[in-house]
Amino acid sequence: MTLFSDTPFAPTLQTKVLGRRQHKALLSFQALVLRPCFWRSLPFFLKARQRTQPDSDAAVSYDPAFYDWAQNARDNQKVPPGDWKTWLILAGRGFGKTRTGAETVRHFVTATPGSRRIALISQTMDEARNVMIEGVSGLLSVYPPRDQEAPRFEVSTHCVRWPNGAVGHLFGADHYEHLRGPQFDLAWVDELAKFRYPDCLYEQLMLGLRLGDRPRCIISTTPRPLPLLKTLMTAEDTVLTRGTTFENAANLAPSFIASVQKQFGDSPMGRQELYADLLEENRDALWARRHIRYRKAANLVRVVVAVDPAVTYHEESDETGIIIAGKNGEGQAFVLDDASGRYHPNDWGRKVVQKFHEFQADRVVAEVNQGGALVEGMLRSFDATLPYAAVHATRGKWTRAEPMAALYEQGRVFHDHPLYQLEQQMCAFAPGKAAKSPDRVDALVWALTELFGREECIVRAWG
Repeated sequence: MTLFSDTPFAPTLQTKVLGRRQHKALLSFQALVLRPCFWRSLPFFLKARQRTQPDSDAAVSYDPAFYDWAQNARDNQKVPPGDWKTWLILAGRGFGKTRTGAETVRHFVTATPGSRRIALISQTMDEARNVMIEGVSGLLSVYPPRDQEAPRFEVSTHCVRWPNGAVGHLFGADHYEHLRGPQFDLAWVDELAKFRYPDCLYEQLMLGLRLGDRPRCIISTTPRPLPLLKTLMTAEDTVLTRGTTFENAANLAPSFIASVQKQFGDSPMGRQELYADLLEENRDALWARRHIRYRKAANLVRVVVAVDPAVTYHEESDETGIIIAGKNGEGQAFVLDDASGRYHPNDWGRKVVQKFHEFQADRVVAEVNQGGALVEGMLRSFDATLPYAAVHATRGKWTRAEPMAALYEQGRVFHDHPLYQLEQQMCAFAPGKAAKSPDRVDALVWALTELFGREECIVRAWG
């Protein structure tokens, strides 16, 4: 009997061994191949398969520029230099946190010597796979097609394997106890702030992050006021990067940008989800976060640089407050930049003059209660023609700051962009409760006082 005979297959010893299911399959196959339509459609099927599954690299087309992360990444998306242990990326929705995390893992895996045991952690295993691995900006998408260094994802083992031997293991944060036992030299934690047990997860991860000379951890998340995040933000071995949704506007739908601006604006939800602000309210503070609004500065008629210099320079010294602010013709002020920091006297003088020229300011205002003529002399040593005004504090800090807080409430002061450290100090500034001198706030008050003048300020009484 031949395969294409007119009679069905007769049971033979071979078909009996195959079993009933295989025998039925052979009968079905015989019925299919005896149909003329099968042979007529076969060439078209083979051609279609060839089109959808190309056999040569020439059939794959892509834009190489898309995969050039060194060229495409913004400065705050590039791997920071230094001997850090944790890179904490606090950024708004759509900033590009996932792409940044995936590209950073790729960087360390391909480095020499590279990372070989990687922990990839999201809230659930499904989220880890759908976002961190197979997502639009996940690990599999950051390699060009047919790249020899590209990893493959093994669904059965929940592992990502690179050709060079590196292995990434997926973990769901809800089951943090699964981190007991494994050890790693690199970890990427995505959206830590929404985990149910962030502290337990982080503790177990740190106990297992012990391979290599410099094990590292990348944490990418939209912030929430968690104790763990506050601890990490101030840790000596942490590099903190902050960013907003709008920094990545070129890669987001214009309708999305317009929608979230309209829906959330300067609301607490918008400040957290779009501007990556760590929301904490102090009811006794002069400034409430809802009164800090963002608007791009335009048509400025006057710009000043205000400085509140520190009188000492050591690890425990106060910061030198340096705030740049401007005012438009409609009576609205804009805080343009915060260049405050712990500086050597030569350094803060140079920084003030640099900002004066950068923003084409009209005047430098400096508090001289401590330092007197030395402050002016320091500044003029860098620019002898610098327009300069000295101011003296004759009233307490809170008394001077109250009228400025009132201007924020009235919607007459805006921030050109998020100024995290300044805003944190503003919202923690309460009468009689400041642990350290609020140097940034002091400089802010002097800048706004210079722009508005004392007669325009309305003092807000405490109720």
